[in-house]
Amino acid sequence: MSGEGYPNPVAEENGTMQADDLDDTFEEDLRTMIRDGPRVGPGGSVVPPSSLNVPGQFTGIDLSSPQKTGITSPNITENPTVGSRLANPSGSGDQQEAPPPETSRVGGTGPTSQSGSAPVTPSSNQTGGYDPGSRNSFGSEGSNGSPLHGQTTSAIAKAKLDSLKVWSVSTYKCTRQMVQERLGKASRTVDLQLEAQIEVLRDTQRKYSHILKLAKTLTSQYYLVVQTQRSLGDAFGELAAKSPELQEEFSYNADTQKSLCGNGEILLSALNFFTSSVNTLCNKTMEDSLITVKLYESARIEYDAYRADMESLQLGPKDATTQAKLHESQLKYERQKQKFDKLRQDVAVKLKFLDENKVKVMHKQLLLFHNAIAAYFSGNQKALEATLKQFNIRPKVPGENKPSFLEQNH
Repeated sequence: MSGEGYPNPVAEENGTMQADDLDDTFEEDLRTMIRDGPRVGPGGSVVPPSSLNVPGQFTGIDLSSPQKTGITSPNITENPTVGSRLANPSGSGDQQEAPPPETSRVGGTGPTSQSGSAPVTPSSNQTGGYDPGSRNSFGSEGSNGSPLHGQTTSAIAKAKLDSLKVWSVSTYKCTRQMVQERLGKASRTVDLQLEAQIEVLRDTQRKYSHILKLAKTLTSQYYLVVQTQRSLGDAFGELAAKSPELQEEFSYNADTQKSLCGNGEILLSALNFFTSSVNTLCNKTMEDSLITVKLYESARIEYDAYRADMESLQLGPKDATTQAKLHESQLKYERQKQKFDKLRQDVAVKLKFLDENKVKVMHKQLLLFHNAIAAYFSGNQKALEATLKQFNIRPKVPGENKPSFLEQNH
């Protein structure tokens, strides 16, 4: 029996019992269990075993001592998984149940099935997920443990470390350059003409932002005025219908408020167009140029840092090590110089186009704002409508909702 059975891999890993001691008692215990187990009678009822309450009856295997115990069992219930527990005394919780003893060997170490079938090789279902022929269960082989995967992981890690090293060195040099510039211990590259244009741009954006804030406040406040005029006109009209003695006076006031409300909505259309255009100029066009300016200033600091590093090496000793470092520093300096010159040229071009675009946009918007305000407060409705037509502004119709489905598609 012990020479034919398969080894139990779980018992071998745990090392909690010896295989020879288990094989000596397994066959005898199994025969005692089958002999003393319950029988099914002709009517389907369970017939108790003939030798109940007999000392030495089978009660299972003690893990600490693989010998039969002398505890008396009052009743033995047939359990198809008892064989798997005998074959795997470790009792792991994630182990799957073994097939019934009628169709396979119990755990791979018991006798053959009653039908005389051939022994079944232990599989993952019989050994709690462990396959003796696969080393991938322990992670020693497979796709994750292959040499190619290890080389790829090492290459990625090395690339990240190299990138971190380059970033650390560059950050240190730029920080040192900024501190030394603030302390007056390092020189900086200055383009006087370009620096003056950048300062003018920043000042212009601040002033335009202030104008935009005031224009939005005026628009929101005047919107409330128009809504109040509309409500007042509706109230006058309702009283005109319900007060015959004051019908004419209420009608005059209702018409006046409705006329003012209509002109106010036209003025609101002009104010919204003004604020939208100034917002685009201030927060998109100018901001895009300022982003390029920030990149230029960062490149300037990095350029000066590598320039100072190269100059310090030029003043050092002329040995071979210093010459090698000087050559490497000169290469980095040339790369930073090319980057700095390119960004300086981009900033100059953007500032030139921005200045031209700013003049065109603000000339149109300031003319619109003046004509709309003057026409509204002078009571010239025709001039107000002509102003909107001149700048291709479509006034919002009172009570207009969002576009329909067809309008949105087109």
